[in-house]
Amino acid sequence: MSTGLFRKKNINSILAEGSDNVHGGGLKRVLTVKDLTFFGIAAILGAGSFSSLGGAVFNGGPGVIVLFIITGIACAFTAFCYSDFASRIPVAGSAYTYAYASFGELFAWIIGWALIMEYSIGNIYVAYSWSDYFTSFMERMNVHIPAYLSTSYMEAKHGIESGSTNKDVIAAWKNAPVLIGLKIILDLPALIINFLITYLVYRGIKESRNFSNLMVILKLGVVFLIIIVGGYLVLSNGLTSNWLPQNDAGVKSFMPNGFSGVMAAVAGVFFAYIGFDAVSVLAEESKDPQRDLPKGMIYSLVICTVIYILLTMVLSGAVNYKNFEGVGDPLAFIFEPQNLNIGWMQLLVSICAVVAMTSVLLVFQMGQPRIWMSMSRDGLLPPVFQKIHSKFQTPSFATIVTGFVVGVPILFTDKTFVLDFTSIATLFAFVLVCGGVLLLPTKEKEPGKFHLPFISSRIFFPTLIIGSMIIIQFFAKNYFSDLFNLNGDSANLTFNISSLIFWLSCIILSIVTLFKNWSLIPLLGLVTCLYLLTGMTAMNWAWFGGWLVLGLVVYFMYGYKKSKLA
Repeated sequence: MSTGLFRKKNINSILAEGSDNVHGGGLKRVLTVKDLTFFGIAAILGAGSFSSLGGAVFNGGPGVIVLFIITGIACAFTAFCYSDFASRIPVAGSAYTYAYASFGELFAWIIGWALIMEYSIGNIYVAYSWSDYFTSFMERMNVHIPAYLSTSYMEAKHGIESGSTNKDVIAAWKNAPVLIGLKIILDLPALIINFLITYLVYRGIKESRNFSNLMVILKLGVVFLIIIVGGYLVLSNGLTSNWLPQNDAGVKSFMPNGFSGVMAAVAGVFFAYIGFDAVSVLAEESKDPQRDLPKGMIYSLVICTVIYILLTMVLSGAVNYKNFEGVGDPLAFIFEPQNLNIGWMQLLVSICAVVAMTSVLLVFQMGQPRIWMSMSRDGLLPPVFQKIHSKFQTPSFATIVTGFVVGVPILFTDKTFVLDFTSIATLFAFVLVCGGVLLLPTKEKEPGKFHLPFISSRIFFPTLIIGSMIIIQFFAKNYFSDLFNLNGDSANLTFNISSLIFWLSCIILSIVTLFKNWSLIPLLGLVTCLYLLTGMTAMNWAWFGGWLVLGLVVYFMYGYKKSKLA
């Protein structure tokens, strides 16, 4: 039984199945390094910067910059691991295919199932955010969309139950028409943009590429304008004092809510980085995937990390961090009359946000069908998922299903649930990718292909872990003893258990690397992603666990028996 569950695919067979002229015709190879970099920026620089960034600043204050740097480093290590896999296995499938070659079928299925949460479920959040900015933009154009047609039902219901003072939520619930005793409340703009993006992805990669590149150019131009104008006003108006705000105790601090407050923003900050790995899904549409995919991922990640740090400095300087509570459009918010007071920048940011999140929807909507296409090739999903359109040369059926998977939950979910759900699944996928690289055999360096440099971890990594524990104990004497306190509230209990598992994992990895002498880069990627998981709440883990259980049921009912390796 265990042999069947962990059966692996040979890399040569994966490459053969992902070659051109199979499965009803190959995908079009039209993407260059520039295209892949732009797709990466299109996916990363979107809902995270234009929506969830405000909540991150509210939780962590200016100190959330530290979390952006930590997360950027974790994603950089992970990007190197993705790049190593992409140079070895340049086919669609991303982390799912990589796990199949390193961990075996069961883990491949689990990661493929988890990626549904990253691409499809994540796109639900982006669609909601797109709707918020689009509605705001239309209001400035004197076009009013009724609140009950621009608010999700669950958001309105939960808002009324919790006594929300949000005028849109109240108006949606109060003015909604009633049909058979049920209030008709739905986010119509989110549904419409999902339909339009699904149609564009269905039509072809070339059309999607051209549209994405145009949006990225516009988006980067406006984002740099925000940084320049906002940064100038922060410095010229003497607002730099906001970088050291007073906390509730009256003490000025870069981290007014402490490091725990910074870590509370991990879901929002990590969501801002989700997307760079979507580039690896486009392997079979890249002209030279073994050379271009790694460059596209790394270039887009570096560019966006710098942008996020600068944006966070502008936001936390322009407005006191406490004022970002409940703000869904932070980049426009800082230019409102009570803040920096630049009306034309408010309008420009609203336009840019609509463009930015349209590009994110596009990339994620492209990624999910190609994951399903790869799973179908392996027999884990029905054959129809690998069907390629004869004219458009896209995975047509899988693209349509993706549209439904994103569109239907828009009717009964809300943004908070989707944000947490997506971040934990993506971190889980990153952990498996970094761990998978450790299990791969070393390879010879080949000209024109990415090669992950080998850095011995035998001495450095155990020294790093032991040194970190000593430094923590010296500066926070009760840190480790407090981790064994399992009598606190659910948040502290979850953090303590997660942290204990993290440190135990670090110790085990330190011991194993003494004998295995693993490569340092994937090892650091593994532990940094594990550390970010310690910031997830008990509810995050509960929903994620339930999703995995559902996935295992599907696997054993269909995939295990139908697998081509069965």
